[in-house]
This record gives sequence, structure tokens and C-alpha cells, in this order.
Amino acid sequence: MTTLTLAYPESTVHEATAAAIIRVLEANDVEPEIVTGPKSILATMLKNQEIDLYVSAWLPDEDGALLTPGVLPLGTLFHPEICCCIPGENAAYTSLADLAQAGPELSRTIITPASLVAHMEKVLDVYGLAAAGFTLAPSPDAEAIAALNTILTRGDLAIMPLYQPCFLFHQGGFRILTDPKKALGEEQTARLLLRQGLRDELEQDLVDELDELLLSAKIISAMDYAMHVEGMNADEAAEAWQRGRLLPR
Repeated sequence: MTTLTLAYPESTVHEATAAAIIRVLEANDVEPEIVTGPKSILATMLKNQEIDLYVSAWLPDEDGALLTPGVLPLGTLFHPEICCCIPGENAAYTSLADLAQAGPELSRTIITPASLVAHMEKVLDVYGLAAAGFTLAPSPDAEAIAALNTILTRGDLAIMPLYQPCFLFHQGGFRILTDPKKALGEEQTARLLLRQGLRDELEQDLVDELDELLLSAKIISAMDYAMHVEGMNADEAAEAWQRGRLLPR
């Protein structure tokens, strides 16, 4: 059995994605040794060829810095997207362009995952929200998403910056605001990253299977929901996906 080092950043979304990849590897007699940690540390390890397979890079913009010489992107797993949302599927607001004129019923404090602060600073600038009194309240991603879930549960009227996939998208109960000025950037593509030379070391059938594997943001959101809400671990969620138990057919 071949062994390789697989790495993913510390988040349940990346853990869910990795779990799906791990099942493919193990079915092809490849045993992964798992490394997790902050993205900055993993980036250095990938550059130094201390990681064989990185799951997953959101390209071209979010993780473009990971594409150092020799690193090979592979596959199209799903299409991540950064969104601003608002509680209520039939909320009165439909666009970021509407919010500067919103009344006092809309909270001016925007709880913001740390990874989305730069994006939200651009939103405040492009749509004139800073001048309208909106401010960001950043916190680590997991803490911010938990706080946004509480806002959603209470039905408070507030802007919710989220990245998709995320378990809240499987849970629902909110509207995605349109972004006519593209302040949040374009849709990304989640891809695997292989260290230099790894593709030639793997069986071609495995390379082809990884290259052709399609997950979708909907699947990863459902796996993330299973982990956050239903108490599954990542491997259990990946098995439930493979057996068709996560999403209605």
C-alpha cells in the first residue's frame, strides 16, 4: 500500500472535503497520513514538498499564493462562493445595493468571519455602507459562524457574511443578497494541489478518479451540517454521502 501525506486547513468544511478524498484514496490502496493546521503553515510545507496532497485550494483568487513552482492543481471539486445573506427567505432586502438606505430595523453591526474581513471591507466601501453607519465585528471563523447561526435562529435582521459551502446553507432560512458590483469577487473553483512529481508516482486510474471527482458546494454543506448538527465525524459524513443518505434523491 502506498502512503502519502494529505493536508487540509483547520475548518470543518475542509475536513469534510478531505474526508471525501480520503475515501477515494483508501479505495485505491493509498494510506493517507493526515496533517492539519493554519493555512500559512501548510502553505510553507507544501512549498517545501513536505505535503503530497493539499485539500483544497480555492482558485484563482482565495488561495492563489499556494500555486508555487512545481505545485500542480487537479480536478474541479466544487465552486466556493462568498456571499452576504440576510435572515428570512422572503426578506425585504434583495441586494447589497439596497442596504445603505435600510431603516434602523437592520443591525449596523456585521459579525464577520476573520477570513472574510478584507472582502467585507470592500463591500462597505463599494456600497457606501461605512458612511451609512455599518461596522464590522470580526472574530475567528468558527466563532463568527456560530454567532451568525444564533442570529438566524432568533430571526434578527442583520447582514450575514458567509462562505459557501457551510452548514448554514444546508440549514437554510435566509436569502442571499445579490452583489451587482461584484465587491465579494467571482466564484472560485476548489481544486486539489499535488506536490511536484506526485502525479507521476500515482497510478493513472487514481489520478483520473481524483481529476473527475465532483462533490459540489451542496454536498459539502450537507456534510458540514451532519458534522455540526447531527454529531457525525467527517468520515461518517463522507460515508453517508457515498450511500446517498445526506441529500434527497
